[in-house]
Amino acid sequence: MPRKPKRPCSYPGCPRLTEGRYCEEHERMENKRYEKYDRNPDTKKRYGREWQRIRKRYVEKHPFCEQCYEHGVLIPVEEVHHKKPLAEGGTHDVDNLISLCQSCHARIHAQHGDRWHKK
Repeated sequence: MPRKPKRPCSYPGCPRLTEGRYCEEHERMENKRYEKYDRNPDTKKRYGREWQRIRKRYVEKHPFCEQCYEHGVLIPVEEVHHKKPLAEGGTHDVDNLISLCQSCHARIHAQHGDRWHKK
């Protein structure tokens, strides 16, 4: 099957032809620019492979939102929340975790004030 014809790089003023949106040089620049909105590297370290394993085991034992479950509503877990945030000295201990749906998780962060930096 024939390939699509190359097109000019989308970076302003770049004459190079490319198969994607940007040429290789500008692709790297755009990726770097985009990554500045990514999570802080220190935070990324706290949520690595070990956290994924802990989270998976916790979800297997607590498959429904624990707050909704108390009210008799069964909503599948979407988030595993730290009761005491890692940034404040919390751990990945099972005692510090709670299974939540998206709306309960958002409500907790809104009440705590850390979602919109209102501290």
